[in-house]
Amino acid sequence: MILPEVRDPRFVTIRRGGVLTDADHQLLALWAASCAEHVLHLFESARPDDPRPRHAIEHARAWVRGDVPMMTSRAAGGHAMGAARDLRGAPRFAAYAAGQAACVAHVAAHELGAAAYAIKAARAAAAVDESGSAGRAECAWQHEQLPPAIRELVLDDERLRNDICWSVFVT
Repeated sequence: MILPEVRDPRFVTIRRGGVLTDADHQLLALWAASCAEHVLHLFESARPDDPRPRHAIEHARAWVRGDVPMMTSRAAGGHAMGAARDLRGAPRFAAYAAGQAACVAHVAAHELGAAAYAIKAARAAAAVDESGSAGRAECAWQHEQLPPAIRELVLDDERLRNDICWSVFVT
């Protein structure tokens, strides 16, 4: 499980009764897309002819631009996760990261799912004795990509949900 049982109002848009602005929701989606894209090659090296994860990332960005509705981005996310089903290891986690990124349009809290799966992909792609350092490096790279407007929100979310996200975040 990646989503908390009780929704954090900081990840619920204002129009839905939370406190998340549209601008910050869009920044979360763009950050999640960047996290997923950073490990996408791990999926594409295993399945070069399957465009579903790449399309999901593209749909996340298209949603931010206003080019596709939320449901289209969400559906692309589901297709990316479908691409992961019969895979194992890094390619599977990379496809899940892309799927989670596209689903941020629907539920902003999926941002951490994209990041967590990307870290799992980096760990799985590394040699066993380098897995931990690969995960820490991926997490550090993700932190460098965080826009200032959402930095503290995401870092706090990592602290709060690290346990349900396989404890992948460097604390």
